[in-house]
Amino acid sequence: MQQTLENFLKALRGLDVRVSLDESIEAHRTVDLVGFENKEILRHALGVTLAKSEHEKLTFEECFEHFFAINDFSGDDSSEDDQEADPESRQPPTPGEDASEGGTPTTDELAQMLLNNDRAALAAAMAAAANEAEISNIRLFTQRGVFMRRILESMGLRDLERLIQQFRQGTPEEQRTAEALEAGRERLMEEARNLVERQIALYADPASERLREDFLANARLTNIPQRDMLRVRRIVKKMAKRLATRHARRRLNARSGRLDVRRTIRRNVAHDGVPFNLEWRYTRIERPRIIAICDVSGSVAAAAQFLLLFLYSLNEVLSGLRAFAFSSHLVEVSDILANEDWDEAVPKILQEIGFRSTDYGQTLVDLKTDYLDLIDRHTTVVILGDARNNQGNPQTEIMQLVYERAKRVVWLNPEPKAFWGTGDSEMHRYAPYCNLVRICNTVKHLERVVDDMLTFGSRG
Repeated sequence: MQQTLENFLKALRGLDVRVSLDESIEAHRTVDLVGFENKEILRHALGVTLAKSEHEKLTFEECFEHFFAINDFSGDDSSEDDQEADPESRQPPTPGEDASEGGTPTTDELAQMLLNNDRAALAAAMAAAANEAEISNIRLFTQRGVFMRRILESMGLRDLERLIQQFRQGTPEEQRTAEALEAGRERLMEEARNLVERQIALYADPASERLREDFLANARLTNIPQRDMLRVRRIVKKMAKRLATRHARRRLNARSGRLDVRRTIRRNVAHDGVPFNLEWRYTRIERPRIIAICDVSGSVAAAAQFLLLFLYSLNEVLSGLRAFAFSSHLVEVSDILANEDWDEAVPKILQEIGFRSTDYGQTLVDLKTDYLDLIDRHTTVVILGDARNNQGNPQTEIMQLVYERAKRVVWLNPEPKAFWGTGDSEMHRYAPYCNLVRICNTVKHLERVVDDMLTFGSRG
């Protein structure tokens, strides 16, 4: 318990919240009185003790949220409604706490946790492994892989991989067990990445702005602290400007054309081959028309708002961009984004459309009923969402219709591939009707995908 508080104070100091020796002692006394069981009481008690100014209060609240974030392995097969139910009943410990009396699990225990999808036990084991790896000493984004490996090895990843290999060579039932363990191992690695990225956000050295930007560009959008959102938006605009410059240069070169040697020689036969008349070879350049359809429910909203920002920052190389958002119904938001300030537009969209129960089937019905005429052989349809349909009708026949009408259909999924098709995910049913399906949960992913779309469009 003492180590947990020391780590929290270290995180606060790294965020420029002054914590004196007297305040540190007072914080320890406060924790002795209130304990860690009730996070709300702990938040208010430590806030009164440690946060002095308005700025420090805001920083304290955000740091507290990230430090004591629930790491419940909830991204695999639960619907949004399940995730919101009774969060107090499944709070695991945070890194630095005494996560479990037995420490990290044995290989058999880890395998059983993965097969049973025991999220609380897995989160407790990972917290113990993070504590053993001294995760609070992380300082640079470049250390992410090192600490991920330390945590996974402490949890017994190598022994688990040997166990999977043994099962692969066994009976058909053992082979099915190996497949289930492989899927569990992928989820385990993804959760380790999430935990390490949250710790980087808490403990990384703020002195290196370039390394900080590298971290933010490669971190999952849902793991980026709120205090860094303005910085991320600057990174997005910088990337968008770089892409706009690159693709504008391609159009300029194409207008100049290239010399067509064969046609030039044929045309100048009458002049004994002297090239009085030149023939040029031109490439037809077509500015891509894009329809962006963004899921703004739950954690997907973070990725959606940055995709929209990215696309709107590329107006000079895009034409006819139409933006739509949905949770349960499809709503066009092009005018909101075009006519209102970004800081006002995004909250308005999320408030009016976001954070409702997701219904991809109804969204596709709305697309067919109201906007199908917008889609033709010159249109690229970009869908950003996790394809989790809450067990509703996926309306795959409409997805097929969109695929047949559009020039290209691109699906960007913020979830790792190991989660596709699990629980209420319909990703495997939508994927056959897409030209491109990509994981897209970082700013770097967005840059690569948008660059690819612009390159594809320039080929006409």
